[in-house]
Amino acid sequence: MQPTMAAAPPLLASHAAVRSLAVSSTASHRGRLEGGYPPQVAALRRGDWVKLICGASFEDAADVRNLSLVYTLAGVDCIDCAADASVVGAVNEGIEVAASIVPAVQRPWVMVSVNDDCRDLHFRKAEFDPEDCPPDCSKPCEKVCPADAIALDRVMIGGKHPQSDHSCLKLEGGVITERCYGCGRCLSVCPYDRIRAMSYIRDPATTAELLKRNDVDAIEIHTTGKGTDMFNTLWSSLGVSVNNVKLIAVSLPDVGDSTVNFMSAIYTTMQSHFQGYNLWQLDGRPMSGDIGRGATRETVSFAVHLASILDRPPGFYQLAGGTNSFTVDCLKKAGLFQSTTSPGAPSSGMTGSQQAFIGGIAYGGYARKIVGRVLRKIPAQFGHARIEDHPDYLLEALQEALTLVGPVKGERWVGAAADFSEGSRAALRWAADNLLHTGDHHLLLLHMIKDPNYEQVETLFWEATGSFLCRCHWSKA
Repeated sequence: MQPTMAAAPPLLASHAAVRSLAVSSTASHRGRLEGGYPPQVAALRRGDWVKLICGASFEDAADVRNLSLVYTLAGVDCIDCAADASVVGAVNEGIEVAASIVPAVQRPWVMVSVNDDCRDLHFRKAEFDPEDCPPDCSKPCEKVCPADAIALDRVMIGGKHPQSDHSCLKLEGGVITERCYGCGRCLSVCPYDRIRAMSYIRDPATTAELLKRNDVDAIEIHTTGKGTDMFNTLWSSLGVSVNNVKLIAVSLPDVGDSTVNFMSAIYTTMQSHFQGYNLWQLDGRPMSGDIGRGATRETVSFAVHLASILDRPPGFYQLAGGTNSFTVDCLKKAGLFQSTTSPGAPSSGMTGSQQAFIGGIAYGGYARKIVGRVLRKIPAQFGHARIEDHPDYLLEALQEALTLVGPVKGERWVGAAADFSEGSRAALRWAADNLLHTGDHHLLLLHMIKDPNYEQVETLFWEATGSFLCRCHWSKA
């Protein structure tokens, strides 16, 4: 199929552009394995691990599938999801579709999230009865929900009545349970205090069965840092099922001076019957990355706090909770981005040889937000759309995802795919206009679908980009 150019941005009528962009990213990761480690572990050691958080309570399988597809193409190392069989299935389906588009893509590890304490904010759902709401309510809960998990409609009671007569109206709808992930923003904005948070604990027996699946690679245990008894109880309930996974992550908040002692106690418990990799998720400001720049400060401060303590427990360390497009810059300012030594501490204080202190970053709300904007553009008549059926939107979503994943992976580029026949000049000009600025120059990576005549391309290149610094990456279809 020949690509066709539309008005900016140009969108191709096949997966050719998506494949080109994803293959370019995949190619840039090759040859970076070290010491025989799995690629995910090698990424943690280098400090360029990226995890997508679908949400411990987010259970919209259609969205989870599309998010997993897009971020697999973008090169994430892990996808974290609810410990629910249908959600795990949706993640794996998205990964499989991504691999059908780009066979060389790395399969990310699939992680399921559970909790040891019902007080953990990630494991709750909003709930209210819309019939208790005044019909003239301005519905601030609906407006503030980042997951589009609240839908309210005004309807007439009985026959036809004047719209201005509120006594003849009522609200219908409410919380879309599978989309609510418990951020709690609706709780504080309800002017009538009608919204409740319903907390729960994932069933350990169900989780243990999930861990036996060959398409689940890791588990994350969320803990509140308020004592080890509940963690120990959950650990005992999971039993030997934990040995079916490659990695166990523990997500915890900064609880001050007692943080390291708490972590050490948990590490001792886990050592009892687990021989795989362990990871500490530093949960700064939970479920807030989509709010703004300031949301990322708490997780970076948490990292700085632990970096100052040399006897912290072994394992990989990863940021979460408020992470967004500003996190990498904040880490760099703190001297912790892919650094193998802690600021002000000798290298001997690091766990492992030449291992980055911060193994990577997990993105949740912000990652879902930037791709979700694209998903919402798909016309409503398609219902629960499969994003691969809409290559133009898939390309746009992938470009969004790469703006987040790329800086962690060390990629500062914008890809443009073009068939050097009809529309090639337009494609190159669009690429030139959409260069990603890196310092004092511009860097453009073009991955061509066909193997064009070099001289012709070189001429087009300079016509399109002028004096920009460019790097060409050629391959045959």
